[in-house]
Amino acid sequence: MDEKRKARLQAGGIDVDSALARMMGSEALLERFLGKFPDDLNYPALCGAIAAQDAEGALRAAHTLKGVCGNLSMTELFNQLAAQVAEFRGGDWDAAAARMPAIAAAYDRAVAAIRGEA
Repeated sequence: MDEKRKARLQAGGIDVDSALARMMGSEALLERFLGKFPDDLNYPALCGAIAAQDAEGALRAAHTLKGVCGNLSMTELFNQLAAQVAEFRGGDWDAAAARMPAIAAAYDRAVAAIRGEA
């Protein structure tokens, strides 16, 4: 991975060094998993569940997406989702739903970085 790509991913909220450590140093494996991330259905599921005020579906999607982001060292998005999951579990729907603009921004930055648009 060249330095420009690494810097772009880092600017998108991805801790590249940590992600590479999880992938046993394999840049090809990291790129493969990052390439699949924009097609993951959990973010659209989370957005849909929030729109439908489906607390159970929103919690499920947020929790699953949080795990994916953790595995890929998407720290900014992971932290937002971890807080949202805690809010859902604590019964604070309003706080969890209000977190969506920050989650959307972090998600968009990560996807743009992965696609090389950032």
